[in-house]
Amino acid sequence: MTVQDALRDGDIAATVSSQTIVVKLGTSVLTGGSQHLDQAHMVELVRQCARLRQQGHQVIIVSSGAIAAGREHLDYPVLADTVANKQMLAAVGQCRLIQTWEHLFSLYGFQVGQMLLTRADLDHRERFLNARDMLHALLDNGIIPIVNENDAVATSEIKVGDNDNLSALVAILANADKLLLLTDQPGLFTADPRTQPDAELIREVHTIDETLRKLAGGSVTGLGTGGMATKLQAADIGRRAGIEVTIAAGSKPEVIQNVVAGNSAGTRFLPLESPLESRKRWILAGPPPAGDITIDTGAVTAVTQKGSSLLSKGIVSVKGDFARGEVARIYSVEGQCLARGICRYSAADLRRIAGAHSQQIADILGYEYGPVAIHRDDLVVIGD
Repeated sequence: MTVQDALRDGDIAATVSSQTIVVKLGTSVLTGGSQHLDQAHMVELVRQCARLRQQGHQVIIVSSGAIAAGREHLDYPVLADTVANKQMLAAVGQCRLIQTWEHLFSLYGFQVGQMLLTRADLDHRERFLNARDMLHALLDNGIIPIVNENDAVATSEIKVGDNDNLSALVAILANADKLLLLTDQPGLFTADPRTQPDAELIREVHTIDETLRKLAGGSVTGLGTGGMATKLQAADIGRRAGIEVTIAAGSKPEVIQNVVAGNSAGTRFLPLESPLESRKRWILAGPPPAGDITIDTGAVTAVTQKGSSLLSKGIVSVKGDFARGEVARIYSVEGQCLARGICRYSAADLRRIAGAHSQQIADILGYEYGPVAIHRDDLVVIGD
């Protein structure tokens, strides 16, 4: 019996329509809590992903573990003491990691392609689209993308910072249906299960608020860079982009298959009803905000309830030093973050035209880029 025959014999019934699934694998999942890659468990994860492919789904892997793989290969001390040493381990480990994935997926007849990303690849619209086109080219040619942050060259200024949030951005790039965050915990609990044995698993989440954020704890193993808090951030990004997100235990049997089949596994975050348009997804997930704009009550109503553009008349104050075309957060005078959007004018220009009517812009500045500060097509409301 071939590997492919075994896959078919063990198949869960294929779903009617194809889905795009992003599977994020944390360091603790890939190492089993040890200091080296657990290739036996990686084979099991690959088997589940290969089965999804045979059912007609698209699969993208966001893989942690490069530094752990480098440390294992070089027999390096457990802790890297400098950024340069961590980057060195990542450079060596990334080679080992992709070789491992390539070998394991080849057992099931699938090719893999490596994508290394930094925040800079998602900050600019053109680079965002280039990354998206590359990702879709891999998928269209039947290649399974293996994505990781480019730790070997990334600095604090261009790092996403953790693979949880990176996986959410990748899910947006891929226009994915589901994002699965596999970790060393079964999901999000009502309390920290490490200290409170009576804590209950939260099966389904409709709204992410401050109460829920306080429930998110840290990493159990300390092997990775993300804990439950970063997974909650990733879930929030994903659901706002219309993507269903699940946090589940990577060691649970058939966890990937169960999530895709809609069976109970971990904590499921339901997507917002209306997925954001592609450009608005980039505004939400791509560039970090370069500044803040505070608006008055009338502008709050117009932007959040009427779907209107932000006009200069409603601007109360501007914080930061951003250029035209950069993203800014929009706040109410009470300090609530309401939206983010691409500014038609620089921070300096917005300060000059704040409170002025649109027809006065040209007279004040001596030029104009249109009658709005932020057009509604370039604006994403982010209030719960």
